[in-house]
Amino acid sequence: MSIKERAVELGPQDVEIDRHKSGIIYARSPHALGDVPRTITTPLLEWAKKTPDAIIVAQRGADGEWRKLTYAQFVARMERLAAALLARGLSQDRPVAILSGNSIEHLLLLVAGMHVGVPVAPISTAYSLVSSDYGKLRYVLDLLTPGLIFADDGAAYGKAFKAVAPKAEIVTLTGGADLGATAFESLDVEAPEKVAAAHAAVGPDTIAKILFTSGSTGMPKGVINPQRMICADIAQAAFAMAEIREPQTLVDWLPWNHTFGSNQNVHLTLYSGGALYIDDGKPTPGAFDATIRNLKEIAPTCYFNVPKGFELLAHRLGEDEQLRKNFFSRVKFFMYAGASLPQHVWDALERLARETIGEKIRIVTGLGATETGPSVTFVTRGEVKAGMIGTPVPGCEIKLVPNVGKLELRVRGPNITPGYWRQPEATAAAFDEEGFYKMGDAIRFVDPEDPQKGFAFDGRVSEDFKLMTGTWVSVGNLRMSMISTFAPFLRDAVIAGHDREQIAAILLLDPDGCRANFPDLADAQPSTLAAHVGLRAALAEKLKLFQSKSTGSSTRVARVIVLDEHPSIDHGEVTDKGSINQRAALAHRAGLVQELYGEKPSDRVISAQ
Repeated sequence: MSIKERAVELGPQDVEIDRHKSGIIYARSPHALGDVPRTITTPLLEWAKKTPDAIIVAQRGADGEWRKLTYAQFVARMERLAAALLARGLSQDRPVAILSGNSIEHLLLLVAGMHVGVPVAPISTAYSLVSSDYGKLRYVLDLLTPGLIFADDGAAYGKAFKAVAPKAEIVTLTGGADLGATAFESLDVEAPEKVAAAHAAVGPDTIAKILFTSGSTGMPKGVINPQRMICADIAQAAFAMAEIREPQTLVDWLPWNHTFGSNQNVHLTLYSGGALYIDDGKPTPGAFDATIRNLKEIAPTCYFNVPKGFELLAHRLGEDEQLRKNFFSRVKFFMYAGASLPQHVWDALERLARETIGEKIRIVTGLGATETGPSVTFVTRGEVKAGMIGTPVPGCEIKLVPNVGKLELRVRGPNITPGYWRQPEATAAAFDEEGFYKMGDAIRFVDPEDPQKGFAFDGRVSEDFKLMTGTWVSVGNLRMSMISTFAPFLRDAVIAGHDREQIAAILLLDPDGCRANFPDLADAQPSTLAAHVGLRAALAEKLKLFQSKSTGSSTRVARVIVLDEHPSIDHGEVTDKGSINQRAALAHRAGLVQELYGEKPSDRVISAQ
């Protein structure tokens, strides 16, 4: 018997297909995009008039209580901040850089800049707080040439400021006297006519923000986000998830230096007249308890997270009845992005919803990138499974180019970036002769006989390689398969084997999953996990199981080794979202790769013999 699904308003996802003799396939939505906001703050001003007393943003204070701003309060403070930016002569050439994480002040400054045409660049906190050499921070600030840099805590960010010595005004919430910092509260100028005039001058080509890529192939690139791009993107998201045309309540941790948290969730709040409760937790050991506390208090109407977040949440939902009742009380749909959601997590979420409210919650996903706004495709309807990405959103055309047995994805539309900040060569290389942005992803038809079922992710073209036999290895699919089979122990895997006879892998373990199965692992540091005898035996059994499922040399992993330290952000192995850069990890861990392929494997190598 089919289970009833909680009612949620979603858009159609039919698709038009145009096949060429060359083998290239074009796909687009047959639907018009419809109304697009003039600027991203246009709906904000409308909601401030319509619902001035509604909450727009909330954040826990030091006392643990929610500090809240209404729409009327937010717009009044935002406009005074915008006037302060204009008074400083900040502009498209002298933007604002934000080093610290999500906060009410961060949001006010971000929106103020976008409102009056001063670009804002939120920068990964890891570049200041995790990095040891500050190389990426120095590079990014040199490229940006900001006129103002904001960090909430002058003491926490002081070491980074002193290391990079930026030629810009430093603004802090607390501390920073030794840096000559300006107090954030002093950015308060009453100049409504100047703000109104500056906002009126903002047009489609005005740069709203600059979002930096994770630097997976070198140093980060600054993706230009003009108003046309971000306004088209939120309209496309609202077409796919029509529910967000009405006010939504979000409880969200996703960082605003990434397009998922920044362009989708922040803009969704402004567009829908919603309330954004800033989640001070994150899906990492020791930090997820804060998320659970927030979700016990605030019931979201839609919920967004990365797959790891959903995995941790499903586990906690199974343990906590109070959490289940509050979390499922109002939520209409889930959305994940950043990686594929393992099917066992998907199944657990559906089971828990059914047991709690007697209904399923629709799970939505898609495919996108920093350069695409992020909307490219959404899957909202039908029997959705892990790996599916759906069909193109209105206004965004996709082009599928045959590439070594796969279909390489390219996209164009109003939601695509015009290029990279002050990097014309990188910009030129990113687009093909027809103006399509080359994403580097591969996708495939879910059902080649029925294109209306949409597409599924098929790995990264740039990550795939050939074995010595000439057999291609699909790295993305292999990683997803390993994570599923090795669950709950594995967070990710670095796949080796280029020009070798067989595949091997470096395992990045999931501390929570390992600790849940081996209670004596109180210390879940990578070195402790790598040396644990019981865990190593369990990994060997998982490797045997994985090999039993393999269909040939392209899916058979012969040996694995556990990474016994945290991946390095300075060497580009990992982004602050936790995603692994295969190429950088293989280069930096060349010694481990040699160990994997040694004629006589070391004791650290696990083989399924």
